[in-house]
Amino acid sequence: MINTSKSNLVFVVAIIGLIVTAALVLFNLASQGHAAFNGSNLGLHWTFPIVVYDYFLLTSTGLAMIASLMLIFGGAHCQPLVRRCLWLAVAGLVGGVSVLALELGYPVRAIWAIPTSFAVTSPLWWKVMFVIAYVVVLLITVNLLRKPGEWPAAARTSAILLLLAALGVTGIAGVVYGSMTMRPFWSSGDVPVAFIFESLLGGLAFAIFFSYLAHGFSQERMSAPLRDVLTGMLPKVFALAIFVHLMFVGARALIGLYSNAEGLQVWQYLAGTSLFHIELWAGLVLPLLLMLSPGLRSNAGSQTLAALLVMISLFIARYDYIIGGQLVPMFKGAWAPELLSYAPSFTEWMLLLMAIFLANAIYVWGEKKFDLSWCKQA
Repeated sequence: MINTSKSNLVFVVAIIGLIVTAALVLFNLASQGHAAFNGSNLGLHWTFPIVVYDYFLLTSTGLAMIASLMLIFGGAHCQPLVRRCLWLAVAGLVGGVSVLALELGYPVRAIWAIPTSFAVTSPLWWKVMFVIAYVVVLLITVNLLRKPGEWPAAARTSAILLLLAALGVTGIAGVVYGSMTMRPFWSSGDVPVAFIFESLLGGLAFAIFFSYLAHGFSQERMSAPLRDVLTGMLPKVFALAIFVHLMFVGARALIGLYSNAEGLQVWQYLAGTSLFHIELWAGLVLPLLLMLSPGLRSNAGSQTLAALLVMISLFIARYDYIIGGQLVPMFKGAWAPELLSYAPSFTEWMLLLMAIFLANAIYVWGEKKFDLSWCKQA
C-alpha cells in the first residue's frame, strides 16, 4: 500500500524546490553567462554540471539494465521493481540532461549539429548516438509497461534492446574518459567495465531506496512479491555489487598512490580529503557490512541506510573522478601550479538541487499516475 501522504509531501517539496532553483539558475546564467561556472582556463573545463549529468545518466542506465534483466530473466513477481526502475530511469535521465542543456549554453544547436557531424572517430559522437537510441527504446519500453497487468509479448524484445542500449551508453561513457591518455588519472582500459558495474550498483541503490520511500519505509505496506524480492535475493546481489565496485576503487587508489607517473599524484591529494574517506568507509564498507550480515540485510532500516550511503558515495566518486582528473594542468609551465583548485559555484550547486527536485517531481508523478507498485497477487 502506497503511503499517499508522504508521496504528496515529496511532490509538493520537489515542485517548490524546482521552481526556486530553476529561477536562480536561469537568472545567474542570464546575468553571468558561463562565468557562473567555476571552470579554469588552465585546463579544468568539465566542472560540477558534468559531474551531475554523468551521475544521473549512469544511474538511469543502471536502472534500465536492472529492469531489463528482471524483465528478461525474472518472473511476474518482479513487476513492481521493473516498472519502478524504468520510471526512475526516465526521471533520472530528464534530470541529468536538463543540467547538461543548461551547461552547454546552446543545447538546441547540439541536437542537430552533433549527429550530423558524423565524427565517427570520436567516442563522444558514439555516446550521443547511443544516448539517442537509449532514449527511444526506454520510452517504448515504458509505454509497453505503463499499464498494470500482464506484460505484452513485445516487452521482452524491447527489454533486450534496452539492455544493449544502456550497456552501450555506459560503456562508451567509460571509453570517452578511458581513452584520454593526456589525462593519466582518467586513462585506463578498465574504465568502461568499471562504469558498467558502478552504474549497476547505482541502479540497485536507487531501486531499493525508492521502493521503500514509496511504501513509507515499511515492508508491511509492500505487496508480498515485492517484499520477497527485497528480503530475498536482491540484498545479496546488492552486497556483491558493492564488493565489486569497492575492489575497483581500492585497486585504482592503491595503484595511484604507489605510482610515480605524471598525473597520478592526484591520488595523494584525494586520499587526504574527507570526501574520499566518506566515499570509501561510510559509503561502501559500511553498506557492505550491513548487507553481509544475515540479521541486518533483510531489515528495512539497514537496506534504506545502505542504499542512501551508496547513492552518496557514488556521487562523491563521480566528483573525484571527473574533477580529480583535471587537477593536473596538461601543459604545465612556470605559470601553472602543481595542482589546480576547484570548488563548485553557487549556480553549480543550484543545478544539482534543480536536477534532484526535477527527477523527484517526475518520479512521484509517475508513481501515482502509473500505479508502479501494482503486482499480480498469487
